Amino acid sequence: MILTAHGSVDPRSAAVTHAVAEQVRVQRSGLDVRVAFCEKNSPNLADVLRTLLGPAVVTPLLLASAYHARVDIPAMIDEAGADVLEADTLGEDPRLVQIMRERLAEKGADEHDPELGVLVVAVGSSRAAANARAATLVATLAEGTRWAGVQVAYATGPQRSVINGIELLRQGGAGRIVLAPWFIAPGRITDRVSKIACSADIPMAEPLGSHPLMAQAVLDRFDRAVAQRAAA
Repeated sequence: MILTAHGSVDPRSAAVTHAVAEQVRVQRSGLDVRVAFCEKNSPNLADVLRTLLGPAVVTPLLLASAYHARVDIPAMIDEAGADVLEADTLGEDPRLVQIMRERLAEKGADEHDPELGVLVVAVGSSRAAANARAATLVATLAEGTRWAGVQVAYATGPQRSVINGIELLRQGGAGRIVLAPWFIAPGRITDRVSKIACSADIPMAEPLGSHPLMAQAVLDRFDRAVAQRAAA
């Protein structure tokens, strides 16, 4: 497995990637797990691909099927000419939604609080399909709760902003609001969202991070890719 993350100038991002890789090793002893990045961190995926001596599965540590998953990673695989498969991105995996629930609970979010509004904050994509998929988190996260409402907002792009999302929840009757970042690791974008939350006196949960359920989702994508190869 080549666990491949976006890459960031923020060292916390790479640290989470390595921590997820370690969780995968714990859950699947004997699996050769290597870490790579699309940009801004080393080792770069292209460099890792050049060192391969056998087949591998590039397993993206990415939530959305955006540019890196659709263009960047396939291009590096093609250029390397290696015997490599690319697994699917993590998407709106139920295990990741469960992690988000736990992160919200850490901030005191009670699933039975009828005055609580939850704002899921995703990165925002130039692809409408990616934004639409993030929006499906609303119904999944709200299921079984008594919350006043759940909305999605985007940290970048022209879609609904964090400020607009907060106002929408308040208009819907939320007396209290908590932000839930749909991000794997902290970084400059989540810091910017955190500042918005602080200025509005709204708590913000931690990103998903290196949770054991994250490793399970990663292994699921890896296993699917291997199974597809075997069935071909």
